[in-house]
Amino acid sequence: MDNANYINISRQSGLMKEMNVIANNIANADTIGFRREAAIFSEFVSQARSGNATEQNNYLRNSVAIGRLGGHYIDFSTGSLARTGGALDLAIDGEGFFLVETPDGERLTRAGNFLTNRDGALITVDGHLVLDDAGSTIQIPLGADLITIGEDGTMSANGEPLGKIGVFNAPTASLSRTGNNLWQSKEGVLPVDGATIVQGFLEDSNVNPILEISRMIEVQRAYEAGQKLLDIDNDLIAKTVSAMRQPP
Repeated sequence: MDNANYINISRQSGLMKEMNVIANNIANADTIGFRREAAIFSEFVSQARSGNATEQNNYLRNSVAIGRLGGHYIDFSTGSLARTGGALDLAIDGEGFFLVETPDGERLTRAGNFLTNRDGALITVDGHLVLDDAGSTIQIPLGADLITIGEDGTMSANGEPLGKIGVFNAPTASLSRTGNNLWQSKEGVLPVDGATIVQGFLEDSNVNPILEISRMIEVQRAYEAGQKLLDIDNDLIAKTVSAMRQPP
């Protein structure tokens, strides 16, 4: 296989992975607090053949550039806030995450569509316990009629204080997705000073479906163009082999 095919296959592989990223963004366009992801391409330049390329022109003439998927970028910009009126629907206005307890340990999330279990503990829709600013569970008295949550996260039921919902943050480079709209920090978490929590609102996904679909079309066209080049090269090889098999 020649260098051109190696380059094209590397590009096709990256485009396919980017298509998966875009498809996942579109699928989560309505997921509460979802953060979109983008593919990052890098270029690898190598000398194509041995030799002493001391001059820049010689180096460029004797080198090959290969584009490949170098990594992924997470867009942590906030989504718009949508009013729901739900007493346990919460949104963070600014930076930070809610901290929840899962069977695999503590995780972060921006999805604030909470509820209570049969014991009165504040949980996520997946049943994970929501933690307060001290890392403890939040208990709501059964049958509480009026639940209020202040901008600082202070929660009360029927006028009785219950605790303070925690808002935490971590370096973005240390965050990784763990599924179900949850994040794990490799470097631990720290409380966010002055965080603002809005009751009766939920944060929308920061995915722009129109932009994602436009990018999907671009990636699809680029992939089809690369596939045509591979098909042309394959036909040339087949014709060459067929000609070589013909008797003189």
